[in-house]
Amino acid sequence: MEKTVDSARKDWAIRLDDALWAYRTAYKTPSTCLPTGVERWLQLNELDEFRLAAYENAKVYKERTKRWHDRNLLRHDFHVGQQVLYNSRLLLFPGKLKLRWSGPFTITQVFHYGPIEVTHPAQGTFKVNGQHLKPYIVGGMLPTPSTLSLDDR
Repeated sequence: MEKTVDSARKDWAIRLDDALWAYRTAYKTPSTCLPTGVERWLQLNELDEFRLAAYENAKVYKERTKRWHDRNLLRHDFHVGQQVLYNSRLLLFPGKLKLRWSGPFTITQVFHYGPIEVTHPAQGTFKVNGQHLKPYIVGGMLPTPSTLSLDDR
């Protein structure tokens, strides 16, 4: 009505009947049943379903990854007195040709869930993860090209 009256606003009484007719014939719905409200409610429910599906997928992925990781672990049975090499994985001096295995260390104690206590005359005694150890073979040498026969090359 404000837009239809003139600038002096003296003819509002003439326009009142038109404004009331427009108001009474306009389509009106309760605010809870607006189409946009229903659509928003459906979107929220769909979002919850997506969230639950993503949670389930993440759970399945973690279980599969754990099974794959556990299956590919190298199992070593270490015993007290055995000599081992230790991979510290500490790359203070990175390089392609640098040996990462140090040792030999002597096992002093084997714990139940993987930690192993090792000792070295120069480095002392400390605990390490069993996955960072490998058995040390005394006197074991890799074959050189001169010791290989022609069939082995």
